[in-house]
Amino acid sequence: MALFKPKIPNTAQHFVECGVEDCERNCEFYCNICHQKMCKQCRNQHLKISDNKNHEVVLYQQRKRQLPVEKCKIHPTKDIDIFCEECSVPLCSKCSTMQDHRGHQFIDLEIIHTEKFEICQRELSKIHNYFVPTSQDLQREVQEDATEVKQIMDSIRTSMKSEAESLKNMVDTVLSENMEELHQIEQSLLMKLKSQEKTFEEYIAHLSDLVKEFQSYLSTTKLTNFTTKLPENLQIKSIPETTKPVTPEFSSAQYSKNNVAKLLGKITETNRKETLRRVKPMEDVISDVKQTLSLSTSVTKFREFNLPGVANVYHVSLDQSDRLWISDKYGNLVQTDLQGNVIQKIKASGRYQGYHTMTQDRDLIFTDQNKKVINRIKRDNNITDFIKTGDWSPLSIHSSDINKDLLVGMETDKEAKVTRYNKTGKELQNIQRDNMGQDLYRTPHYITENINGDICTSDYGKSVVVVNNSGLYRFSYTGQESGFYPYGICTDVLGHILVCDAISKAVHLLDQDGQFLSLLLTQQPGVRYPRSVCVDDENNFYVGQDGTNTLTVYKYLK
Repeated sequence: MALFKPKIPNTAQHFVECGVEDCERNCEFYCNICHQKMCKQCRNQHLKISDNKNHEVVLYQQRKRQLPVEKCKIHPTKDIDIFCEECSVPLCSKCSTMQDHRGHQFIDLEIIHTEKFEICQRELSKIHNYFVPTSQDLQREVQEDATEVKQIMDSIRTSMKSEAESLKNMVDTVLSENMEELHQIEQSLLMKLKSQEKTFEEYIAHLSDLVKEFQSYLSTTKLTNFTTKLPENLQIKSIPETTKPVTPEFSSAQYSKNNVAKLLGKITETNRKETLRRVKPMEDVISDVKQTLSLSTSVTKFREFNLPGVANVYHVSLDQSDRLWISDKYGNLVQTDLQGNVIQKIKASGRYQGYHTMTQDRDLIFTDQNKKVINRIKRDNNITDFIKTGDWSPLSIHSSDINKDLLVGMETDKEAKVTRYNKTGKELQNIQRDNMGQDLYRTPHYITENINGDICTSDYGKSVVVVNNSGLYRFSYTGQESGFYPYGICTDVLGHILVCDAISKAVHLLDQDGQFLSLLLTQQPGVRYPRSVCVDDENNFYVGQDGTNTLTVYKYLK
């Protein structure tokens, strides 16, 4: 499991040989006086020479940088190699004897060059290890804030619509109640008028009867009928008294837009002030531990344990300090503790690949080449299809400690690439070719990330291919003259790249610019077929082999 990871220039070389004539051993040391690269044996011989006893011989990675060769314009046969402090100009040794510089103080230009070189290296390290990752984290935070703002605004819109709908429903309810009340008043008035109508109907009938009676009198021939008193039933009744109905009135509501706005609620900006985003101090990101760590002169075995459930160890993902996920070349994927107890076992499709990784949330992510999906096992042990990869077979995978992205090495029948997904499974980036249009990968069967964001891939039987976090090609490492067949790969807290090699049967140690530093484990008994390597938070590195299910832990930093 690689730790926090980095980025690299095109000045990388595959390995450094001893600079002594006819010596083909690996360079380990450097003489700052002679600017000579040396192996251990040649260093010893060099210091035995009496004239060289006071020479400063250091580890190669701690060497002083040799001055670039630049000829003096005044004395073309001389190199510029000194610095005039009073004039602040670089000079050749012959210039220092001229009248213009007599009595001046001079400094070895190599000292200034080394100091400036180291300053530049430190500043580059700060940029790669702190400023770029921190800025990327803040950029992602801004993007997450933008998403959150949209979600909050959508929530407010939903609330506003809900309030408006509620008000509409209330208006409909009040209107319905008013209409019902009006209907009842109307029915009451109509019934009263109906009664009055019936009263006049009966009164008109009374009048009609009187008319008939009076007409009968008028038509009679008997005079006696006119001399007698009229009967009472022929008396005309008074016209009935009735009342005119009083109808209700409607008082229209007195409201304005502001009244409605108050009913619907109001959008108000909070009084909270914007706060500055927290930027982690550099010392929290690049800890003092990293500053003090360095390569040890030897590799020592720290512990060793057997892993049940697997025949060999082709890839290791560190779960917790006492748990591991291990896979072999037969498709067995096993979680175990350090006492040899199997916690769970899965039959997977992976073989000679780094096809599983642990996320910072402690989910296991593993690829299924046959189904062309990427699976996730959460802590509740439920397996889900996390990402579908279409026509591409996912071979290797790594969960970034920098930004939680997933880096996946993939292939089809004719092509290969590296794809970056975010932690939710959204595809972010595809890396397939260099700036000349040439394919970068053949079979990316192991993959990891360096502390500067570089993506480091072990390409099956070919090389280590490194691109920066933007996908731009940086360098390839093809091993030493004896050949190179890379397997498991990881990086450490110092930006070193560690890769297993089937040819040399060792672990190659490179710096983050791809320069070969040394072979690890060549002197360790029992190391025959290293296939997997990872580094834990205590800077120990784990090595698994073919032919045995023993996992060995070593210390190589001090």
